Amino acid sequence: MRTGLERLLEEPRRWLGKARVGLVANPTTVDRRLAHAVDLMYRHPDIDLRLLFGPEHGIRGAAQDMVGVGGARDPATALPEVSLYGKSFESLSPTPAHLSQIDLLVLDVQDVGARYYTYGATMALCMRAAKKSQVKVVILDRPNPIGGVQIEGGGLDAGLENFCGLYPIPQRHAMSIGEMARLYNDTFDIGCELEVIACEGWRRAAYYDECDLTWVMPSPNMPTLETAIVYPGMCLLEGTNLSEGRGTTRPFELFGAPFVDARKLADALERYDLPGVLLRPCVIEPTFHKYARQRCGALQLHVTDRRAFHAYRTGIGVLIAVRSLWPDDFAWRTEPYEFRDDVPAIDLLTGTAGVRKAIDDGEDIDSVMRIACAGTEAYDAGRSSALLYD
Repeated sequence: MRTGLERLLEEPRRWLGKARVGLVANPTTVDRRLAHAVDLMYRHPDIDLRLLFGPEHGIRGAAQDMVGVGGARDPATALPEVSLYGKSFESLSPTPAHLSQIDLLVLDVQDVGARYYTYGATMALCMRAAKKSQVKVVILDRPNPIGGVQIEGGGLDAGLENFCGLYPIPQRHAMSIGEMARLYNDTFDIGCELEVIACEGWRRAAYYDECDLTWVMPSPNMPTLETAIVYPGMCLLEGTNLSEGRGTTRPFELFGAPFVDARKLADALERYDLPGVLLRPCVIEPTFHKYARQRCGALQLHVTDRRAFHAYRTGIGVLIAVRSLWPDDFAWRTEPYEFRDDVPAIDLLTGTAGVRKAIDDGEDIDSVMRIACAGTEAYDAGRSSALLYD
């Protein structure tokens, strides 16, 4: 198993020539010995690294979700760092002034296999900006940690494009970040000059712990592979007043609220078809974020069969059950979410207002899932030509 980074470092002139290079990186941008790409590329005699770009959470740091990251200089190399996550949507893209300093933009960040995860959107915005500035983009590919086979979820209605979903791909998209780049470039017409340095040795069915690689947290609340497995469904809780477990040691696996009776919720969810998971009633007291220092009735998801488990159906089931059991306490998030304040956050996450309305109308889980999984026609048509692995 070799990542795109490791292949690049073996033959940098083959891929980069003598170009002035910019690098989009974060804490996951490491080789198998956990040496960071900024250090490796900066010291390499055949790589002219000029500029660093940091997505959400920063290049080497651990800023929390939806917290702007400022520009600085890298402490180890003194290279200038450009933040791609500030206080406005415009801050999410490199500027023409930044791109004028380089000939080639390299991106190497570990995605987690879910549409909401903002690194895919950062990549797409970099590709759009590079197209305008006639800068080539090189993606250093990494495995999809939750496999490249199981697809879950639906598309994205026009007008709901946002930083946790720029294009109508499913919530669990079953693609590597390099394959996503190819899909965005061709099917969704970005049209930049693009090259993907593929992994060697990854098979689509393999999860991250089957890849002979060490897990590095892609973000502060993605501590383990188990977090990534439940995330395509449990991230939906960000669009509600339920705690998604931030401020606990098992975010997204633990969830709850002060008004939740954990046993009642577990009993309700047992009546749904939720394979591959056990639901354990418990109590949480988040140290920060929603309900900080408050006692919350909660459940923990224990995934017993990850290939049978359906994260998105489980997340939808949680929303339906809580809305039904505690209609006066449950609420959809109304605060701004990922740079949009004109529509509910849950609509941005599901990609349609139809899911929220169906849940509010008391429809059953199968009816809601039919709405939630619609709208993937473009993805379905373009996916096969974008794939790189068997």
